[in-house]
Amino acid sequence: MTKRSNPGATTAGRQTHVTTVLLDVDGTLVDSNDAHAWAWVRAFASEGVDVPFDAVRRLIGMGGDQLMPRVSSLTEESEKGQRVARKRQELFAHHFIPQLQPFRDAGRLVAELKQRGLTVVVASSAKADELRPLLRIANAEVLLDDATSSSDADESKPSPDIIHAALAQAHAEASDAVMIGDTPYDIQAATAAGVRCIAFRSGGWSDQDLAGAIAIFDGPWDLLARLDGSPLAAAAGGDPTPRNPAPE
Repeated sequence: MTKRSNPGATTAGRQTHVTTVLLDVDGTLVDSNDAHAWAWVRAFASEGVDVPFDAVRRLIGMGGDQLMPRVSSLTEESEKGQRVARKRQELFAHHFIPQLQPFRDAGRLVAELKQRGLTVVVASSAKADELRPLLRIANAEVLLDDATSSSDADESKPSPDIIHAALAQAHAEASDAVMIGDTPYDIQAATAAGVRCIAFRSGGWSDQDLAGAIAIFDGPWDLLARLDGSPLAAAAGGDPTPRNPAPE
């Protein structure tokens, strides 16, 4: 992954009123991107397919339907591809999830957004049965009933299917929503659906990789601290004019 740079928040443009936040989980609320990559690498290896960690890591944020053919000759529909997918799911659930940690203030950010009247809906490429433990780790179980996953979409990110499903779950228009994610695939999916995107560096991507986001923050702790100067300020009751705070 490219090195993180330019600490602190960067913002672009004046934003309209926001009623809905579509929220990614992996790399956004939970520090899980490396774990996902290693689970894939080991799952491929179990079927005799040698895939470099770095090649997989660059694609974390996509669902398995998108990732698998990009790093191997397999598809999720093939017999071997199905075995790899099942092995990845087993490894992630039993070996990696117990070791995962939330990013600082992940749960507090979710609680604050909801307290300020925003509708918050999960829009994740994760499998549905992985979302529950991930949201528990993030101290964001309040979102369990308002979550969309790869199970709710024909294609995962960077396809906009999950974003459309999340908007339907929230009964919201694209113009009223902002996505929060950590990968270029979150930005691509949101943009394709007509939704603006705030990006976090916490997933390991550089500001250049996250070009297209309307604002970039270090992670949940940074957005929480700067919420009233963020593109969510109009909804959050703060100053709606974006600004660039000095790095802490």
